[in-house]
Amino acid sequence: MSSIGASFRLARAGWIMVREGVVAALPGDQLDGLPKLGWRVAKIFTRRRARTKQRSDRLANAIARLGPSYVKLGQFLATRPDVVGDEIALDLALLQDSMATFPVSEAVDAIEGSLGRSVSDLYVKFGDPVAAASIAQVHPAEVATPDGVRKVAVKVIRPGVRKRFFQDLESYFLAARLQERYIPSSRRLRPVQVTETLAQTTKVEMDFRLEAAAYSELGENTKDDPGFRVPSVDWERTGRDVLTMEWIDGVKLNDIEGLRAAGHDLKAIAATLIQSFLRHTLRDGFFHADMHPGNMFVDAKGDIVAVDLGISGRLGKKERRFLAEILYGFITRDYTRVAEVHFEAGYVPRKHDVAAFAQAIRAIGEPIHGQPAETISMAKLLTLLFEVTELFDMETRPELVLLQKTMVVVEGVARSLDPAFNMWKTAEPVVGNWIAGNLGPRGLLVDARDGLGALLSLARQAPDLSARAERLSREIDAMAENGLRFDDATAHAIGKAEARHTRSGRIALWVIALTLVYIAWKLL
Repeated sequence: MSSIGASFRLARAGWIMVREGVVAALPGDQLDGLPKLGWRVAKIFTRRRARTKQRSDRLANAIARLGPSYVKLGQFLATRPDVVGDEIALDLALLQDSMATFPVSEAVDAIEGSLGRSVSDLYVKFGDPVAAASIAQVHPAEVATPDGVRKVAVKVIRPGVRKRFFQDLESYFLAARLQERYIPSSRRLRPVQVTETLAQTTKVEMDFRLEAAAYSELGENTKDDPGFRVPSVDWERTGRDVLTMEWIDGVKLNDIEGLRAAGHDLKAIAATLIQSFLRHTLRDGFFHADMHPGNMFVDAKGDIVAVDLGISGRLGKKERRFLAEILYGFITRDYTRVAEVHFEAGYVPRKHDVAAFAQAIRAIGEPIHGQPAETISMAKLLTLLFEVTELFDMETRPELVLLQKTMVVVEGVARSLDPAFNMWKTAEPVVGNWIAGNLGPRGLLVDARDGLGALLSLARQAPDLSARAERLSREIDAMAENGLRFDDATAHAIGKAEARHTRSGRIALWVIALTLVYIAWKLL
């Protein structure tokens, strides 16, 4: 029954995409066979009023009709241009996560159910919603403190959003499995794995305790940073379904005239924004991954205050070194070193030639040095770099794609504040300091200390590792003598899973076919 429901929901979503002209707006001229026939049929069934709209508007209308979980899907795919392509990712990035508000009474029920206390006990005053998105809405409120009454922002989960999302998630998995099965060329994009990533990130985003922890971590990392901060969290009034934090009074970064009227230095704000993002990325390995201008305010002191930390990114030490050396290599025109970093990190297979790869990178870097610095886009450079690495079999790295996408947004915001913004001059102190501290003599000492710690840890585990090796050796000898055997439970589970997979696929295809026949009959 779950597969049948997922099939119907998937067919409905496809029909809405067709009617709103999303399918017809895709580049189908180069298709052939059944795909091209389907594209032409989709053009016939497109609404007349949708045919005059831009592709981004068609996409926005379709996703608005499909509901909150599809808004979240669109936002997630906007961070994966490797999956949907740069143009579609750009259209998805324009989606406005703005939904109708839900009643205050339902927000009160969610708060009291999550925290186990009445709203009147938690807050001196609890106001009507001031903003609503796909997962939650925000209310102004006031709390009593030893220093007096303090204004706070209360983020409350949207009723029923988890159930709706997990229902739609079944449809996403069905579509991904069908895609992998019937479109072999798409398997390299790993649609099922991409859907699993979406499921995991959204589960995290729907637990506000984890978002509160992200605020806390980023707050600790940036407590001594100039010009950047995040709101403080009220842990007493925070739970799975509710997040209470400091209320921010300020001007949004997309309100350029408002920033000027408040007397803020736009060039200084642009520099602070870029340097802060690079510090978070290189120094801490933890960054805000949704830094669009609607999520950032400038307070009365001129500090940037970032909100909505539902999406964050992490980079390990290897990835941070990779990013820093790449950026510094382009700054110093050391293309051989940039190529070597890719091989040392294991991103490009050893079967390729370092010199040939360096030549491809030079093709990206040299045109940049012939331009004024203020016209060079670091984000575009990374985009071109990832396109070239695909030619050398570099596998998709989701953390680097998320970093690239965030950098595109942050750099765009900085240039909107200062059209003559020099990205490289602003970035060089942060990148250079990180390289000096982590790849110079001090960095070598830190690496040596970490290596010694790893050796000591391995020595402590030696007896256990020896026992495991001996046990593994005996099991291998037994397999060599008797062959590989499954126990009855394992064999039964494999057979049951295979039967269920085959049956579910047949049911799904029949349901989709019958649904399309029904739709065609209704139209006639």
